[in-house]
Amino acid sequence: MPVSDQGITNDRYTLIPRTAIFVRRGDEYLLLKGAPTKRLWAGKYNGLGGHVDRGEDVLSSAHRELLEEAGVTADLWLAGTMIVDAGDVGVCLFVVVGENAQGEVTDSIEGKPEWVRYEALRLLPVVSDLPILLERIHSMRRGDSPFSARSFYKDDELVVEFAKK
Repeated sequence: MPVSDQGITNDRYTLIPRTAIFVRRGDEYLLLKGAPTKRLWAGKYNGLGGHVDRGEDVLSSAHRELLEEAGVTADLWLAGTMIVDAGDVGVCLFVVVGENAQGEVTDSIEGKPEWVRYEALRLLPVVSDLPILLERIHSMRRGDSPFSARSFYKDDELVVEFAKK
């Protein structure tokens, strides 16, 4: 279908595709502590990931981001999607879970990857949606149906709504 037939209008989102990757090992998750020089989330823990580049599919992007930001590879699968309302433009966040990490974890310009116990999250400085997403995926297994969610701010407070199954 040509671009002119796509139905792009101002009342619909224009979406930027991004990945959020959560590699797990038992009860631990590989998280990225943001570099102190980062504009956003400096010193805060988040999943790994980033933009899906033009010409990439979601899983290829996640594999690339994981290798760039942590120096490891893993078996990846799609756990869910979340539309992040960012005003005129939205983010389509593809939440990816990884298992069987291979390689030596290394720092990058994005920050320091660290294995963090799930129970320790409440004691750490984290980005606002991290505990919500990890709570959702913590009990998920490969082959489970992916979740669908949206997030937005209401009165300066983050709201994440998951679609009912």
